[in-house]
Amino acid sequence: MIVNSVNAARSYYDTEDVDGFYANVWGGEDIHIGIYTNANEAVSVASRRTVERMADTVAEHLGPERTVLDLGSGYGGAARYLATKFGCQVVALNISEVQNQRHREMNRARGLDQLITIVTGSFEDIPFPAGHFDVVWSQDALCHSDDYGKALGESMRVLKPKGHLIFSDLMTADDASVELLDPAYSRVFVKPLPTLDFCRNQLEHLGFADVSFHDLSRHLQTHYLRLTEETRKCSAELAAAVSSSYRDSLLVNLPLWVNACRDGHIRWGVFHCHRD
Repeated sequence: MIVNSVNAARSYYDTEDVDGFYANVWGGEDIHIGIYTNANEAVSVASRRTVERMADTVAEHLGPERTVLDLGSGYGGAARYLATKFGCQVVALNISEVQNQRHREMNRARGLDQLITIVTGSFEDIPFPAGHFDVVWSQDALCHSDDYGKALGESMRVLKPKGHLIFSDLMTADDASVELLDPAYSRVFVKPLPTLDFCRNQLEHLGFADVSFHDLSRHLQTHYLRLTEETRKCSAELAAAVSSSYRDSLLVNLPLWVNACRDGHIRWGVFHCHRD
């Protein structure tokens, strides 16, 4: 099962169409869900705000002597933000070599090679020893896991005592129909997303302390509406980056996410907890 999830995520994110979509529509820097101040805000601005809010939550645990593991780091927007603002060493673990190559190029352009180490791998088998990191960070990536509990367990394993875990993710509402959501999930090759209660129970079962969840689900509909609008515009950059057939598939799939978010079937927010 782990191999299947790894291969599915790698195959999805390594395709030219998907890379073009995330680079040109989703923001290219922070390819995660955004926190919006208004319905017309740029996706890239809202996505960066999520990074800033999460960083503020764990700011007292970041600094030049601290190490951070970014699970599912994408193009490295969060890693660059943390390294630049706090001077911490960041290990960016990500399954897509296409994304990792773009990440390396951005780091070199900004002189951040000495602070950010990029590792190609899976968060279900983190290639670092126990007790290695001060903070484990992840944004909307664990949903690609076939074994959510193992991914969280690996996060616990590599954290130092008193180390902090902070992550955002998409979840299925407790009363939502899995069959209803399957057509939306099919584009990103994820199995049914875990529920909020499942995630909280897993964290508490693993022994994390002071588990908190900041519910940001109200931003989901706006986010997927903005993605739909930007895809519909079909800018010259997007037209050059993705095939017309892929764009057409997005315009079928993205409204499914809009409707599911509008109807409260999908939830999103930020978990924060720590090791004793």
